[in-house]
Amino acid sequence: MRIINWYSIHAAAIAMLIAMVLISAASAAELTVSGAWIRALPPSVPSGGYFTLHNGGKTSVTLTGANSPACGMLMLHRTENMGGMSTMNDVENVAVPAGETVQFSPGGYHLMCMNASSAIKPGKTVPVTLKFSDGSSVNAVFAVRNAAGK
Repeated sequence: MRIINWYSIHAAAIAMLIAMVLISAASAAELTVSGAWIRALPPSVPSGGYFTLHNGGKTSVTLTGANSPACGMLMLHRTENMGGMSTMNDVENVAVPAGETVQFSPGGYHLMCMNASSAIKPGKTVPVTLKFSDGSSVNAVFAVRNAAGK
């Protein structure tokens, strides 16, 4: 009887792991990234990354971070205008409600690429992975544009 219970426990644990992976994959499959680009600036100057994130799913998701081999560090940021002064701040996460779209654009939410590599040159592309609170991730290709965004 103990052997059967031991196998049942292992089978249940494996089933739970498979379900978690499938749920995570389903969440990521509902997310789409479009219009992704990153501004090429001198390596000593942080570069902004911009894109549109659409959640086509039935549940909200929360973007918690990003990374790219082209950046020493890639952070979530937001520019806000308060009383005529612009401030830029780190943000821990960005909620994307079900069925909604969030714009990452100059003057608003954006990615901040610190210590950019030589891969960030106009006309090239760089991979970026967006990470979410449910453990899922979405890979996107960001076009590299010049300082004017062209």
